[in-house]
Amino acid sequence: MAQEEKTRYSDEELKEFEELILEKLDKARAEFKILKGTLNKSNDEGTDTTSGNTKVLEDGADTAEKENLSQLAARQQKFINNLENALIRIKNGTYGICSVTGKLISKERLRAVPHTTQSIEAKLSQQN
Repeated sequence: MAQEEKTRYSDEELKEFEELILEKLDKARAEFKILKGTLNKSNDEGTDTTSGNTKVLEDGADTAEKENLSQLAARQQKFINNLENALIRIKNGTYGICSVTGKLISKERLRAVPHTTQSIEAKLSQQN
């Protein structure tokens, strides 16, 4: 029994992580919805007929802002997907196990980055 506890988190611990992930997922989805709404709204307002150089500058700024919003939305969508994948790992019992070392990822790391699949040691060794 003691050996099993070292290779995976208990159902009670997994429930704690699941609640944390669901909370982060709700926030992430709400932020994504706002980003998408802002993007759609800024696309609708492209009918202004101001003349001269000011219009060119505004168009450039609008384009840069839309690009920035698009990148934020894409990043947010990836975060949501990662959180959803973490929920799947909780359900199939592989959550919290490092994909590189096969050892348990520390609770501190999982609380900070609940969708991670790697221990900090594995992550740092890949960066070097």
